[in-house]
Parts: sequence; structure tokens; C-alpha cells
Amino acid sequence: MRKFVILIVVFSMISCFNAERNCEDFHTGTFEFKSYINGEMVTSTFIRNDSTEIEEFRGKVDTSSIRWINDCEYILKNLHPDGMAEAKAIHMKILTTSKDGYTFEYGQVGDPKKSRGSVTKISE
Repeated sequence: MRKFVILIVVFSMISCFNAERNCEDFHTGTFEFKSYINGEMVTSTFIRNDSTEIEEFRGKVDTSSIRWINDCEYILKNLHPDGMAEAKAIHMKILTTSKDGYTFEYGQVGDPKKSRGSVTKISE
């Protein structure tokens, strides 16, 4: 009986946890994404309005269209791809949000392989 009560308490605590997701706060603005490529920390900056994202990375500027699926998921499609790899649409899903940014999962549409990252909002 004691084990049963402990299980109920544990499950009720787990079910009460909801990750914060105020995704609409991140539909527009200027953002920064940092990641490691070949052991080097690199930064990408992008400006997003509700339907377009303009990204600057290593001196190159790319423009992508945005199609929101719901408040926390969207499809990113490069408007001027350099090759087939850049032509594939990317599914983006905001997992959690905070005051200054969000964590997300992303991958090519139709590909089960996903990666994660974090973005910081640097201005409205």
C-alpha cells in the first residue's frame, strides 16, 4: 500500500510540471543563436517578423519564409538556396520559453533526426 501511495504522489508531481511556453513573445524580434562548429563558437543573428526571417552568419545573409503551424511551431524555407541542401524546408518547434529566449528542436521536414538549440532575444 505504501508503494502505491508513493507512486501516486510522484505521478501527481510530474503531471503538475508544465514547461513555460509563451511562444507568441518570439514571433518577432532580433535574435542570436550560438553554436559550436568544428570546435569553434559561432554566432548567427536573425531578424524575424511574422512571415520572414533574415539571418546573418559569417558575413552571408539569407532570407527565409515562415509558415506558422501553431503558436510554437513553424516551417522555415530558404527563399534563395545555394544547392539542394539549403532548399529543404526546416521544421522548428519551440519547446520552452523564458524571459530572454527559448529552446527549440529542429530538423528537415520529413526527417526523423532532430537537433536542439537555444536562442536569445536581443531586441523587439
